[in-house]
Amino acid sequence: MPDLKKLYPRTGDTQTVYLKNTITDPSIQVGDYTIYNDFVNDPADFEKNNVLYHYPVNQDRLIIGKFCSIACGAKFLFNSANHTLSSLSSYPFPLFFEEWGLDVQNITSAWDNKGDIIIGNDVWIGYEAMILSGVTIGDGAIIGTRAVVTKDVPPYTIVGGVPAKTIRKRFSDDTIAALLQISWWDWPEEKIKQHISDIQAGRIDRLQPLCKGESHDGL
Repeated sequence: MPDLKKLYPRTGDTQTVYLKNTITDPSIQVGDYTIYNDFVNDPADFEKNNVLYHYPVNQDRLIIGKFCSIACGAKFLFNSANHTLSSLSSYPFPLFFEEWGLDVQNITSAWDNKGDIIIGNDVWIGYEAMILSGVTIGDGAIIGTRAVVTKDVPPYTIVGGVPAKTIRKRFSDDTIAALLQISWWDWPEEKIKQHISDIQAGRIDRLQPLCKGESHDGL
């Protein structure tokens, strides 16, 4: 069975890591088996290079589910990158409270706080894509290369572009509903291992009975 304590899941490959094992910030949560690949920087420096403007004052979180695939250079841009749009000026006066004699307690009024970034399970985030604060990406979604995601992405939806827009759904509505019910990523490892061929081949008819405690092969 896979070893979740490993940093590098592939022998001889130091560009791909189990992302969970690189995380030290308690406000960043990553699910099991999610991988990050980086051929430019050390993938172990994900927190420093890829999670941007993520400061404790906002108490915002990055939550990434299980079995996600995150490509090189993908970025998660948090609230402090914003400048408030409710002001008559885009200049962040509250950030320079010392210069202008302002109350430090109001520092967060320099930007609009849009909330956490939440990534579902089995999500593929493409090369140098950017996910903005407040965005939720559903299970099974695919984010295209260099897409800038400013709005929520429904489960099993492919998006791309700047700003990111829906390209198409990966499957029919019935299949998507079935996959969300199956939630194979929450299965025990042994069960996943025994049904990888069905998952890879798209044999959803063999996976659905497993949710009811049934099986085609006695498992």
